[in-house]
Amino acid sequence: MPVIESSLAVLAAVAVLGYLLGSIPFGVVITKALGLGDLRQIGSGNIGATNVLRTGNKAAAAATLILDGAKGAVAVLIARALFAEDAAQLAGATAFLGHLFPVWLGFRGGKGVATFLGTLLALAWPLGAAACATWLVTAALTRISSLSALVAASAAVPLAWALGHGDAALLAAALAALVFLRHKANIGRILAGTEPKIGKKS
Repeated sequence: MPVIESSLAVLAAVAVLGYLLGSIPFGVVITKALGLGDLRQIGSGNIGATNVLRTGNKAAAAATLILDGAKGAVAVLIARALFAEDAAQLAGATAFLGHLFPVWLGFRGGKGVATFLGTLLALAWPLGAAACATWLVTAALTRISSLSALVAASAAVPLAWALGHGDAALLAAALAALVFLRHKANIGRILAGTEPKIGKKS
C-alpha cells in the first residue's frame, strides 16, 4: 500500500472521477452504435468483451476489450501524473468499481476482467503484463474466458510480490476478490463442466 500523500479533498475528487470514467459501459455503447442490439439482452447479459464476441462481431469485442481496459489504465495514469501514487491506486480502484457498478445501468455492470488487467498494467507494467500473459496462456489451453480471468486474478498478488511491486499487492488482492465474487455463477458452471467456450454464441 502506498504512503498517503494526497489531501482528503484530492482523494475524494479522484475517487468520484475514477468511478465515473469506469462506469462508461463501452460494450453497451458499441453494440448499440453498430446495430447489434442491447448487449444486456444477448448471451449472458454481461456488458464485457466476451459477451460482445457472442454477437459474432470480433471488431466490436476487441474495441470493448481495449476500451474497458483503458478505463482503469487512464484513471491510474492521470491521477499519478497530477497527484501521487495513493491517488493513482484509488483512481484504479474506483474505475474498477465503476465498471462493476455503473450508475448509468442501475449499478448492474460487468465482471471487471479487462478493467482489472488495464489497472494492473498502469500501476506496474511488469505486473500487468504477467497477469495478461497468465490470462492468455490459460485461455489458449482451456478456451474458457472466465477460468482464465480467475487464474489471472489468483496469480496477481504473488506476481506483485515476486516482481517487486508489493505496494500494489493489497489493491491487487482487493480487485481479485471482486473478480471472484462477480464470477460466482461461472465458478459453478466450471465445476459442473457447463461453462461455454470463448466465441460460442448463446
